[in-house]
Amino acid sequence: MARELDDAILMLRTNHLEIGIWLLETRGDGDLVVAADASLATHKDNWFVREVIGMLRRTLARLEVSSRTLFALIQPGSCFAGTLLELALAADRSYMLAAESEADAPLVALSEMNFGAYPAVNNLTRIESRFNADSNAVAEARQAIGRKLTAQDALQLGLVTATPDELDWNDEIRIVLEERMSLSPDALTGMEANLRFGTVETMQTRIFGRLSAWQNWVFTRPNAVGEAGALKVFGSGSKAKFNWERV
Repeated sequence: MARELDDAILMLRTNHLEIGIWLLETRGDGDLVVAADASLATHKDNWFVREVIGMLRRTLARLEVSSRTLFALIQPGSCFAGTLLELALAADRSYMLAAESEADAPLVALSEMNFGAYPAVNNLTRIESRFNADSNAVAEARQAIGRKLTAQDALQLGLVTATPDELDWNDEIRIVLEERMSLSPDALTGMEANLRFGTVETMQTRIFGRLSAWQNWVFTRPNAVGEAGALKVFGSGSKAKFNWERV
């Protein structure tokens, strides 16, 4: 799975430069993901398991240093549990459907693998990054290990961004996608790269989150100051024309 995901990330980054929004979805049995995580945790000292965990860690880190908008969609049939929940935690936003029927409601789950096995490039777990290293919030999330969390549970713990119901789901997702598609891809790169890693600095966050997406870089690019750039046409009544290639 890690190899397939890594290949998909690199293929999209290299060959599909104009696809600026990636929707992260999963399909499967969350119980099996949690069981696999338990096996990884139990045998973490085995050389092969160490290699598997290391590849998962590097692949997840490659995802969040990609200059793309990342949205996780948690719907019926999803298996955002344990290791696969890291995809939602790495995303810029995560939307979880609040279904009326319990039978159709998606569930998420935490495992021990969410608390140290896959540090992000800021050397924090994604749970710690999400809560800005708030130890109380992290501890509360840790106490939820072993529980199947509904949309309301996940929102209360702060694990997801929003929980639209079935009536609002399609419009909510459409609006957020249209919102991102209306903005300069350069500005999005600057915003996303600087927000993903919080206030903790490492050499990798400086390279991916600061130096490569510095404010002055955004304002000197053609999407800002070109003939049809946002700053050039501001106040004229004309619409900016962007080069949609993400870098």
